[in-house]
Amino acid sequence: MKLISRTLLVSALAASCVAYAGLAQARDLTIALRSEPSSMDPQFHSLTPNTQMSETIFDPLVRTDGDAKPVACLAESWTVDGNVWTFKLRPDVKFSDGTPFTSEDVLFTYDRVAKVPNSPSSYALYLSSIEKVEAPDAHTVKITTKGPSPVLLPNLSLVPIMSKKAASGPAPEGKTTVELNRGDGLIGTGPYKFVSWKRGAEIVLDRNENYWGTPPAWDKVTYRPITNSAARVAALLAGDVDVIEDPPTDDQARLKKDKNLYLQETPSVRVIYLALNQADEPPKGMTGTDGKNPLADKRVREALSLALDRKAIVERIMDGAGLPAANLLPYPAFGTSKELSQAPAADPEKARQLLAEAGYPDGFTMTLGSPDGRYTNDKRIAQAVAAMWARIGVKAEVETMAPPVFFKQRNAFAFSSYLAGWSASSGEMLNPLMSLVVTKNPEEGLGTTNWSKYSNPEMDKVVMEASKMLDDDKRSELLQKASAMVMSDYGILPLQFELSVWAMKKDIRYGGRVDQMTLAQDMTLAK
Repeated sequence: MKLISRTLLVSALAASCVAYAGLAQARDLTIALRSEPSSMDPQFHSLTPNTQMSETIFDPLVRTDGDAKPVACLAESWTVDGNVWTFKLRPDVKFSDGTPFTSEDVLFTYDRVAKVPNSPSSYALYLSSIEKVEAPDAHTVKITTKGPSPVLLPNLSLVPIMSKKAASGPAPEGKTTVELNRGDGLIGTGPYKFVSWKRGAEIVLDRNENYWGTPPAWDKVTYRPITNSAARVAALLAGDVDVIEDPPTDDQARLKKDKNLYLQETPSVRVIYLALNQADEPPKGMTGTDGKNPLADKRVREALSLALDRKAIVERIMDGAGLPAANLLPYPAFGTSKELSQAPAADPEKARQLLAEAGYPDGFTMTLGSPDGRYTNDKRIAQAVAAMWARIGVKAEVETMAPPVFFKQRNAFAFSSYLAGWSASSGEMLNPLMSLVVTKNPEEGLGTTNWSKYSNPEMDKVVMEASKMLDDDKRSELLQKASAMVMSDYGILPLQFELSVWAMKKDIRYGGRVDQMTLAQDMTLAK
C-alpha cells in the first residue's frame, strides 16, 4: 500500500496482545539471561533486557508481534484522521493490584517519559513525534502528532503503560527509578507481576491473576542472569534452567544434535556497530595526534572502516551465526537499499594511504570500549577490531566491562570509540537513524543513543522529512538516501547483524522474535 489510509480501524479480533499459551497444565519456568536488566523502571533505559522485562509486567497500547508488526493490546482499536489518532481502550482491564486501567494511566505514563533523569537511552525517542495527548473519557485516548507519523504504532509498543495510582510520587517523575527497582509502584497489567529482584542472582515473577488476556503457561517465572555463555549451557544441561539465551556459537552444532534440547534460530534486526567520538577536541584515551581528533576527519573514519574484515568476524568469531553489515538494517528491510546490502571487503593498504593523507602516517593511539556479555561474543569482536586496526597503525586499547558499567562510561564519553548494538524495533530504517545518528537533541527525543557526537544537518533534514512521510515508497526512498549519506560519511561503522538463538529443554517451544526479546509469556509446552 503506497499511502497509509487516513482512517484505519484495527479490530481486536484481527490481532491482540494475548499470550500464545493457555494450557491446562502449568509449571514453573526458569530462564537464563545473557545480560541482566539495568533497571526495573520501564522508562529508564531503552535496552532489550529492560524492555523484555517490562513487556512481561506491563502492557503497551499497541504491541509488536515476533515479526515487528503492530497488533492491538491495551488499545483494542484505533482510527487516524490527519494528525489525530484516537485509541479505544480495552474495557474491564485491571492492574495486578486490582486497580482499573483507564486513560488517565496512559496520560501519566507518557508525561513521565521525559521526566526520568539520567536515562542512558531515553524512551523520549518513541514519543518525539507527539504534540499532545488527551483523554476525552476513561476509555479513549487521543494523540495529536506534530505531523504525519507513519511509525507511531511501533513506537508506542515500546512504552508500556504504568499505573498512575501506584507510580505517582513527590518527584517530578513520580516513583523514582530507585523506588521502582525495589518494586515500589511496579504495578502493571501484563501477564506476570513482580515479586523480587536480587541483583546478580534472580528476578522472580508470579502469574498475574488479574490479567485480562489468556493466562500464560507458567505459574512462576525466574530469570537468572548468567553472563558467561558456557555457564549458561552448563546450567541447561544440568537441568538448573529451562531456557537459555545466546548459547555459544561454537557449541550450537553440538546442541542441535542433543535429543534432550530444542534450538530456535531467528534472524534479528540487531546491528552490532562501532561508534567513533567525533568531537572537535581529542576524546579520552587518545594520544599521538598533536592535540587534534583524527576521528573528526572523514578520511580517518573511512580508513578505520576499510581496515575491518567483517566477513572474517562473522565466520571466525560468530561461527557463521551472523551477517556482515554495510548498513544499519539488513536488506531488504524497509528503507534499505540493495547498494548497501553487501559489506565492503577489507582494504588495509588503502586504509594506510588514507591515514597518511589525513596526516597520520604512523597512526595514533585511542581506546575502544565494549561491554562484556551484552552481545554475542562482544568482547572477542572488540579484540578482533583492535587487531585489525593495529594492522594500519592505529593502536586501540580495548576496555571491556560489565554492561551496566559500560553504558554508564559510554554516556560519560569515556572512550575514543565503542562497540555496541541496536535493535530496530519498528523493522524499518527510521528507527536506527533517529536513535543512533541524528544530531542529539534530548528535548526533542532525537539522537537518544547518539553518543559519538556525530552530526550531519543535511542528513537530519532527510530523516525528519521521512519521519512525516505517509507514502511508503517515498518514505523508503528518503530513508535509503539518509542511510546512504551516513554510510558515505562513515558517521557510524556497522559490523554485523546478529542471528538470535535460544536453547531450551525439548518439551518447551519459543518462536523467537526479530527484536531478540525473550518473553516468558510467549513460551509454551511442546505439543
